[in-house]
Amino acid sequence: MSGAFTKEQDDDELREELPDRPISPHRNLVTPEGLAQIEAELARLQSELDAAQQGDDKHVLARVTRDLRYWNARRASAELVHAIADVGQVRFGHRVVVEDEKGQRRSYRLVGEDEADPSKGLIPYVAPLAKELLGKSVGDSAEVGRHSATILDIA
Repeated sequence: MSGAFTKEQDDDELREELPDRPISPHRNLVTPEGLAQIEAELARLQSELDAAQQGDDKHVLARVTRDLRYWNARRASAELVHAIADVGQVRFGHRVVVEDEKGQRRSYRLVGEDEADPSKGLIPYVAPLAKELLGKSVGDSAEVGRHSATILDIA
C-alpha cells in the first residue's frame, strides 16, 4: 500500500476530542442549591483537570475538558431564582405534596434541569408533571398522561 493512503500519528501529539454535551434550549433557571452544585462541579472538575494534566492522561483530559465546557456554559447562563414566599400557587423552587387517585402521597420540588433528581423528589421545571403543577393551588388537580393527582400542600 502506498504511503499516501496511510495516516501517520504521533502519539505525543494525539489529542482526543469529545463532542460537546448537549445544552438544553430552555432557560437555565437554578435554585440557590442548584447554583452551588454547579460551582462545586466546576471546582471538582478543575481539580480533576489539574491531576490529569500532571498524569498526562489524554482520555481523562478530553472528558474533563468537555465537561468543563458544559458546566462553564451552564454557569454563565444560570438564572438564580429564589423560591417565592407566597405559596398560594406552585412556582419554581416550591415543594408540592400531591395525592394520586390511589391515595398515595408524593412530594416534589420544582428545580432547574441540572439539579433534578427524581429519586429525591427533585423534578425539572420543564418536565410534564412540573408544567402541569405550575400555577396551580392547593385543592387543584394535575393531569399527567392517564394519571391524576390533587395538590395537598405547597411549601
